[in-house]
Amino acid sequence: MENRTHETLLVLRSQCGDREALEELLRGMQTTLLPYIRHLVGEQGAGDVLQDVFLQICRNLRSLQEPKFFRAWAYRISTRASFAFLRRKHLWEDRHEDSIEVDDLSASHEDATILVAELHSLLDQVSPASRAVLDLHYLEDITIQEIADILQLGAGTVKSRLAYGLRCLRKATERKR
Repeated sequence: MENRTHETLLVLRSQCGDREALEELLRGMQTTLLPYIRHLVGEQGAGDVLQDVFLQICRNLRSLQEPKFFRAWAYRISTRASFAFLRRKHLWEDRHEDSIEVDDLSASHEDATILVAELHSLLDQVSPASRAVLDLHYLEDITIQEIADILQLGAGTVKSRLAYGLRCLRKATERKR
């Protein structure tokens, strides 16, 4: 909780023109956003996307009305910038199936443990939309509702993308065995 308060204060100071606060804020976010972006776009494009994200943050920080929501706002910018990068590079494969029901995809605790352990290497086999949800939920430990807020989606859509991503990961895991 103390880190969030400090982050909020850095946002407020940055909005008032404090360059040192802005630099500290961006340095702190780099350690969080770079791995997230790397999971979405790959190693080669991550640096470029992060730079674009930081430019957007710098340009638009003063318009952020609620500084306590900075982290969610930064993830939203990162997700959009990552998806735009994938589209520009023709790497976007929308394999999302909205018809999948979460209840149809129940898994045992052992399956979930295996998936989480292998998640980093298997994420490349999942669509970018589902990959973003999986990454935010399992790697960043963000709740479904917070992910819905970050990505500006309904909670049902987030659950559907999570379920689809898990199904893809299960299939990939079965192929590896």
